Amino acid sequence: MAEWIKVAALADCPVGQLKSVPAGGEQLVLANVDGNVYALLDRCSHEEYPLSDGDLEDTDLVCMYHGARFDVRTGKNKALPAIRPVRSFPVEIREGDVYVEV
Repeated sequence: MAEWIKVAALADCPVGQLKSVPAGGEQLVLANVDGNVYALLDRCSHEEYPLSDGDLEDTDLVCMYHGARFDVRTGKNKALPAIRPVRSFPVEIREGDVYVEV
């Protein structure tokens, strides 16, 4: 059964930045794009390195290890070497806190 888990304060997720957070037994990466926060599994689908070590370029998260690129809004893979998407999670902002449904 899915549940909503508080994973961070919105103030800890500045615009244009990535933040790794634990949630429901998984490690997620939060990405703040122009005030909208998105959550992906913090594991590249190419070689399972942490995506939170990468860079946020507009709505793309770029894995620093091999250059794989993912859309933070959907988890869709956009550039090789990744050939599979990364799982994305619903996000809600409630009273200044970030909640993720896991």
